[in-house]
Amino acid sequence: MFKDEWVYIGHMLDMSRKALEISTDIDRARYDHDETLRLALTHLIQVIGEAAQRVSVEFREKYPQIPWREIIGMRHRIVHDYLNVDEDVVWEVIKQDLPPLVLALNEIVPGGE
Repeated sequence: MFKDEWVYIGHMLDMSRKALEISTDIDRARYDHDETLRLALTHLIQVIGEAAQRVSVEFREKYPQIPWREIIGMRHRIVHDYLNVDEDVVWEVIKQDLPPLVLALNEIVPGGE
């Protein structure tokens, strides 16, 4: 039924884990001074949002514990207003929003952990 959706969900999980992995032990000062790191993390957030956007409405409704609207909205802000990406928001997503997203995705992905 949701076969193709699992590809996107798996990608969301993989990219979320990757963002957390590369931001481990990174403080805000290093983030602010490392353009490559900021670009990489912003790109990963964008990819997570793109994958979420490709998941059907029916699938999203089946898993309301995932903040679909917020994830997709963040992707839109990065893509459509790329000149005004708020680094405070990106940092917050990485440090506060991705850890619970990984936990939630792990709960729904077969063999996620």
